[in-house]
Amino acid sequence: MARSDFTFVHRFRVRYAEVDPQNVVFNSRYLEYADLVTTEFLRDCGLIENGELHFDAHVAHAAVTYKKPIRADEEIDGWMKVDRIGTSSMTKRVELHGADAEDLRAVIELVYVHVDLATGASSPVPDTVRAALMPQGAA
Repeated sequence: MARSDFTFVHRFRVRYAEVDPQNVVFNSRYLEYADLVTTEFLRDCGLIENGELHFDAHVAHAAVTYKKPIRADEEIDGWMKVDRIGTSSMTKRVELHGADAEDLRAVIELVYVHVDLATGASSPVPDTVRAALMPQGAA
């Protein structure tokens, strides 16, 4: 996908503690990076204020497609976009890129389900969340 297809970018630096003995980012860290980018995206959309998230969602599905290694001390750009908002779920795509837009390292797909915390059951995505995300390219 092209950079113009994404509505948000967050740059971060890989810390030494995040790599394995081969100096490559350890596999579980890719989902941590997706969570970091998602958090900053939601903050940018106004859905996190003063550390409080304005809705409750659980990850129902996560898939990481590895492309190239990420190494210690690299600056990585996490590109984020909402691919779809359904009745109770939303699908987000995170791409991790190296020094330039053509340097794709990983693609991460996340499906979140909005939940009622009291029952643990899925519930409709609130209109306020939908409105906050729709300008970001959600369908």
